[in-house]
Amino acid sequence: MILTLKLDVTEKQIQETITKIEELGFKAHTSRGAQRVTLGVIGQNAASYREVFEGYDWIESITLISKPYKLASREWKKSDTVVSVDGLEIGAKRIVVVAGPCAVENSEILLQIAKAVKKAGATILRGGAFKPRTSPYSFQGLGEDGLKMLADARSETGLKIVTEAMSPSQVELVSRYADMLQIGARNMQNYDLLKEVGQAEKPVLLKRGMSATVEELLMSAEYILSQGNKNVVLCERGIRTFETSTRFTLDLNAIPVIKRQSHLPVIVDPSHGTGVRSLVPVMAGAAVAAGADGLLIEVHTEPNRALSDGKQSIYPETLKETIERIRAIAECLGREV
Repeated sequence: MILTLKLDVTEKQIQETITKIEELGFKAHTSRGAQRVTLGVIGQNAASYREVFEGYDWIESITLISKPYKLASREWKKSDTVVSVDGLEIGAKRIVVVAGPCAVENSEILLQIAKAVKKAGATILRGGAFKPRTSPYSFQGLGEDGLKMLADARSETGLKIVTEAMSPSQVELVSRYADMLQIGARNMQNYDLLKEVGQAEKPVLLKRGMSATVEELLMSAEYILSQGNKNVVLCERGIRTFETSTRFTLDLNAIPVIKRQSHLPVIVDPSHGTGVRSLVPVMAGAAVAAGADGLLIEVHTEPNRALSDGKQSIYPETLKETIERIRAIAECLGREV
């Protein structure tokens, strides 16, 4: 339920309303626009208390939110959310390119890749220090040593860094090093983890689960938003279908669907979405054409020697060509790279 307050509402009246919301057992989410203040009443069966607030003279209108995800919905926030990653905006006019290796392998290779992706036009460096792998015998990441290497690469290049936290206990550690926290596809419905990053003071990149619906993705975003963290970026990374010619099926439909239903920015991962190196540039362009706010691309200087996901990692020179391609597409849409 959304309470839209009148233009002449006082701070005392705002606080009185918030106190009443909390007395009823709900959470109050305040949004202060250029002219108006709106209050979100968040909780189960909030709509049944509509009559309580109809008696407040300073409430102009009461709107019921029909979606199960409240704070993530367009009904709650009409304008697009722009998420700041230490000053770098995602969801604005500029399409952001996040690039780097699947996993941090060693400091030398990471720095080499970081310099290459920056030269190609990327502004955020990706790389896993903790890696959730299908096989317990596969490379699992370097842990805190990997985080330190990412921080060193940031110091050398100026790139922001995003990396994954796999459990609630890792959030504080990863937050010390990263500019943005990533929730991987396998953890999209790890609700304890979502609550923990919801309380962190870092923006969150939330990847769609490989068998998750768009609504389930938005419900996961709701967990983060409900804890107070408003800086959530969604990521379409491909879903499982009966098709076997690619690793996953990249669901580009999800971009306009999410844009219609939610105010949160959306980026696309064509690397996991296809699992095929040669398809990454093409699908990156298609994602931008479909309205994506950014791209998450795996890049390696020697993909055939990569410890993780080498088959879907492109070369730095291919990244440069890909960015040139999407720049032309972006200009047609009134955007830039």
